[in-house]
Order: sequence, then C-alpha cells, then structure tokens
Amino acid sequence: MRLLAGMFAVLLVSGCTVAQRANDSRPHAVPPSAVVPSVIAPPQPEGLDGTAGAAGPQVCTAITRTLTAKLRVPVTAKPSAWNDGGLPAMDLCTLLLEDRAVTIGVSALPSQPDTISRLMDGAGALKSLPELGPDAFIADSRLVFHVGDRAVRVTPAGGIDRSNADGIDRAKAVAIALAARDAVPKSLRPARQSDETCQLSTSAAERFVRLQVQLRRDYRVNGALTCIWGTFEATVSIVEAFDQATIPESQRVPPPRFAPLGQPGYYLPEAGELVFRQGRRVVRVSALTNPPREVTLDALTTIVDPMLPLFLR
Repeated sequence: MRLLAGMFAVLLVSGCTVAQRANDSRPHAVPPSAVVPSVIAPPQPEGLDGTAGAAGPQVCTAITRTLTAKLRVPVTAKPSAWNDGGLPAMDLCTLLLEDRAVTIGVSALPSQPDTISRLMDGAGALKSLPELGPDAFIADSRLVFHVGDRAVRVTPAGGIDRSNADGIDRAKAVAIALAARDAVPKSLRPARQSDETCQLSTSAAERFVRLQVQLRRDYRVNGALTCIWGTFEATVSIVEAFDQATIPESQRVPPPRFAPLGQPGYYLPEAGELVFRQGRRVVRVSALTNPPREVTLDALTTIVDPMLPLFLR
C-alpha cells in the first residue's frame, strides 16, 4: 500500500495522469533544417564538352605543339572553351592525347585562400607536387596548382595512375601542367564577357549575390544561351540547351521535387538548381554560395523570371 500511495503522490505532483497523457496531442514535428547546396559546380548540359562553346583564348590550343613534341604522341585540342559556373568559376578547355580527354580549368577570378582546397574536395588522398610550387597537389583524379593569382586544375577523364584505358600516368599529367603553367598568363580571359539578352536577369542575380557581380560569362552554344554572374562568394547561372533528349536530374534517387514551371520542371535544393523543359529547350538555373546558404525555389524562379518570355515562347 505504501508503494501505491507513493506512486499516486508522484503523479499528483507532476500534474499528469495516465488518462491525461493518453489525451495529449501529438508533439509538433520539428521542421527539417534548410538544405544547402554541397556541390562545387552545377551539372553541365549534355554536349557541352569543348566541341561547342565560347570562342577566344584558351590554354589547350596554345600547348598542343609543345606537348606533341614532349610526349611523342599526337596531342590536339577541342576548338572551343566554356565555363562551369562553379565556385570558383573555372574557364575550361579540353585536350586530347590521342583519344584520351584531359580537361584544363583556370579560375576566372583571382584565387582565394580556400580555392585550392575547394578544387581538391573529394579527390581522395593528396600528395604535394613540388614541381609546380609549394601549394600544388595531386590526387588520383586531378591535380591543382597556382599560376600567379589564378588556380589551375588538370583533370584526366580516366584519372592519374589508375591503369584505366582513358587515364594517364603521373609524368604525363605533370608535363601537361607545366605546359599549362607557361600558357596561362597569355590565355586569360577578361572578367566580363556579356550578352545583352542576359542583362535582363542581371539585377535579380545581383540581388541574390548581394553584390555587384565581378564576373560575367555569357555566350551561345549552337544558338543556346549561357549566362553566368559571379563574385568571390557566389555564382549564378542560366544555361539553355536545345533538343536535349533527357533530363538526367529526373532519374535521381530519391526523385527530385517537381517545380511549377516547365513541362516538366524539377527543383533540386541540394544542388541549388531548377531545371525545366519547354518545347525544344531545357533550361538550368543554378546558384552556389560560399559559405553555403539555402537556395530556395523562389530565389531561382526570381532569377530566371525576367528571361522566361524568351524560354517559354
């Protein structure tokens, strides 16, 4: 009896009975934390690999003759360049060692204290590369180093020393990097490369990045428009593609969220991306920030909204 009396007293003190607990409403669900993009660069449309892109100076075409003589294999370059719209935004070009592709990227803006670490994020175990300076590193997928105030990344399609058919060995990767080091100062592009059509969304892009943009990369690939606005802390891009057979993002697991734009449209908060199809067009709207912050569907829609009449016609 003493035990029962003691239990009853505890219930009275707590102000709670078994009956009351049964009638309590369910606890409020804790809202999920905001999803912030974790990627370095947004996905590129199919076919944007240097076979079509922006005309103008690029490292790859400048070093083919030097590398052909050095490596004693035919070295060519795809004719055009492009920009990945990442953080940092990289001007890219493609070398071909016989049929093995190597992408060379040069930061479109001066390097920042964390640029090298961001470019090597996810590369695996890093080793120093003294041939290219005290802050040069190599991994089995890429190597990165500085030329003046720019960061340079060399990425063989099949990796480095992986024994893959489309990979290259360390000696060839370093030879390419050394040739690129000499060519970069003469191949830099101006910070601003603008298309008047992209100007429609410039104000919205600047509101998102919260600064006047320092980088512009606007050009047309086979008639399709690319617009990129960038600062050291943020990059915004709108990339149009014609006659793209599929939207690869739609195949992700779990499936992406549907967006109320396009036929169909998808919103990928973890990538900071809105992608939608309208007739012949597939349009990607991407935004990245450093440090990462949430990129909402409303923010992406606001950025592309001034250009929607062009894409929806």
